[in-house]
Amino acid sequence: MKNTPINILKDKLRSTNTFGEGVFSFVNPYSYLIFRKKLALFQKLDGLYVDGVGLVYMLKLCGLSVKRASFDMTSMAPQVFEKCVENGWSIYFIGSTEEAISQFARVVEQNYPQLNVVGYRNGYFSGREEREDVIRHIRATNPNVIVAGMGTPYQELFLTDLKDTGWSGLGYSCGGFIHQTAKGIDYYPHFYDKYNLRWLYRIIDEPKLVKRYAVLYPKSLFLFLCDLARYAFLRYK
Repeated sequence: MKNTPINILKDKLRSTNTFGEGVFSFVNPYSYLIFRKKLALFQKLDGLYVDGVGLVYMLKLCGLSVKRASFDMTSMAPQVFEKCVENGWSIYFIGSTEEAISQFARVVEQNYPQLNVVGYRNGYFSGREEREDVIRHIRATNPNVIVAGMGTPYQELFLTDLKDTGWSGLGYSCGGFIHQTAKGIDYYPHFYDKYNLRWLYRIIDEPKLVKRYAVLYPKSLFLFLCDLARYAFLRYK
């Protein structure tokens, strides 16, 4: 029973950022579809946050009271940046395309000039050898914090592989944060953020996401309910 999706969620879920060491990721209805197929990978993470108010409400069904958290400017990113500045921590960014990560770095520098960014690069590799070279380079650079935006499960795998080299900093996955913030420090207009309509704004900004929200999200929530029913059956049989 320990390896069921609900059990792993209960073990890994975090409500607030404590800024300890370890690598952390975020679960939303889309990534839950991948999470339930890659349980061994997600078990290697030090914690998970819930990205999406819908999943927050669903988790209440199994007695888990958590708050929505996402690595973006409406949630945890400003906390992490301010903590880095306050403590003099270095930070490294990896993810998205070369154009997006370069523009993202300029936006971050303009808004957080005291942030010690020791490096950044895109999230694409020509092959295993280049990926291993990048991991070795980051390990040698030894940033206090790394933020990886490669999409699930590649960002989680990258962070856990980096941790396996002996790196002992603080790592976060960030999904689409890099290419979103490349457009400006405040990606979500206030109205959409205030009323938890970030999903709607993402569809407006990226119409290709319609399938994710219209098809994959309902599928994910249905499978979550199935996993929850299985969890209850195994627990109380």
